[in-house]
Amino acid sequence: MSAIYVFWLRQLKRYYRSKARMIGALGQPVLFLLALGFGFGPVFEKAGAGNYLEFLTPGIIAMSILFTATFSGIEVIWDKQFGFLKETLVAPVSRLEIMLGRTLGGATVASIQGIIVLIIASLAGFTIQNWSMLPLAFVFMFLIAVLFTALGTALASVLDDMQGFQLIINFLIMPLFFLSGALFPLDTAPGILGTLASLNPLSYGVDGLRYALIGVSHLGVFTDLAILGTVTLIFLGIGSYLFSKIQI
Repeated sequence: MSAIYVFWLRQLKRYYRSKARMIGALGQPVLFLLALGFGFGPVFEKAGAGNYLEFLTPGIIAMSILFTATFSGIEVIWDKQFGFLKETLVAPVSRLEIMLGRTLGGATVASIQGIIVLIIASLAGFTIQNWSMLPLAFVFMFLIAVLFTALGTALASVLDDMQGFQLIINFLIMPLFFLSGALFPLDTAPGILGTLASLNPLSYGVDGLRYALIGVSHLGVFTDLAILGTVTLIFLGIGSYLFSKIQI
């Protein structure tokens, strides 16, 4: 456990040394939140669907976590290229502990980014409907963060090229985001989109966050927790296995 804590703390320090990176990670989510929230808000309300900013905010929080968590995997490739990973892997600790520490550190950072977006949304007019459900929202944030940090680590473990990693991640996460119900209600989505959304693990994270923050759920909060938790454990296992196979 001590080794996991050391690598968790190392990831936090590494990320928050770069203020430009912190600010840059917030740029896109805040732009989506303000531009879409206020731009499409009147249209959403005229359609009788309520306040779009309240509907959109859980999805944008998930988006912030998704991007930050997944791109944390690029640090594995960076460490490979500059020899830092070799120094880490020869340490007298198991690779599983190293991977878990790095994953938990990246997930913590991504969760903090999500909380910051929630605060910004609150300043913009978003209202949490039931404060007693806020801890559940944090649970969903952390599960999303762990899942996609593990995914980023898994991909980075088998890749050596930063540009290739970025291309693959962009190819994966944009469809995951747009098909998660973050921007539009899934109960009104056409059949094919609804089917794809049901196969998307992020859909259950967004739906769970939406339930915790505004009391609205399409898939059911217990289903959200069960599926998101299961998929997170699966990807942790895959990431741990692939990380353990890195050649130094």
